[in-house]
Amino acid sequence: MKLIQISDIHFGGENHEAVEAAGCRIEEEAPDLIVIAGDLTLDGKTAEFDAAAAWLSRLPSPMIVVPGNHDTPFVGPGELWTRFTRPWGRFRDRFGPEDGARWRGRGVTITSLNTARAAQLRWNWSKGAVSRRQIRRVSQQLETAPPDDLKVVVCHHPLMEVLGGPMTARVRGGVDAANQFVQAGADVVLSGHIHLPFVTAIPFGDGKTQIVGSGTLSLRERGAAPGFNLIEVEPGCVRVKALAFERGRFDVWRTWAFDRR
Repeated sequence: MKLIQISDIHFGGENHEAVEAAGCRIEEEAPDLIVIAGDLTLDGKTAEFDAAAAWLSRLPSPMIVVPGNHDTPFVGPGELWTRFTRPWGRFRDRFGPEDGARWRGRGVTITSLNTARAAQLRWNWSKGAVSRRQIRRVSQQLETAPPDDLKVVVCHHPLMEVLGGPMTARVRGGVDAANQFVQAGADVVLSGHIHLPFVTAIPFGDGKTQIVGSGTLSLRERGAAPGFNLIEVEPGCVRVKALAFERGRFDVWRTWAFDRR
């Protein structure tokens, strides 16, 4: 099984050359599934969503798309009103429900949740949150998945802070969610947000559940060239290759491999 993991494209502030090259490379890879882990747009504008939808339509299917904190309107006249009254309308019109997308194929079960919020009772609305309802739903889906499947959760914000990361996620309910997802059998949590690829173990249970983050295809780089992840699921392990766009092409920047349960 081959998965492509992309996040933080930020149409409206995308790296045009990297985005076009990524489309060609992804088509060459012929993945079984493409996972888009949020922040398709820069400011949640209609034109940005249209550009994102047009680009994604050129990629192989199937695809799971979850929103990020940038994917609700917040800049420009009338946008704040739309943010409060229909925060995920533009996303939903193009990519389907913003929360709870699922997929299963050849020994892999994937479920998703929206960790972004239109507004919160704190100053920085860009940080993540997970509700108890979301935790219960995802945990139930993990528990009822075929026991031999690789069980994957997709969300935009890393549920736990990444040591040495260039920015924080500060996900309310994130640590509890990570703990309960581990107990429910999650093997991998795919996320984005920090614009830097990483793989790190969740320190609960047997320590084998991994958080895998992808980089960015935008101009907002934070310590790594624009890129995305190629994930290969094998019977005994999972291999993650972070591909970076340098000198006009995508090459492997870093690799990780971790054992499956």
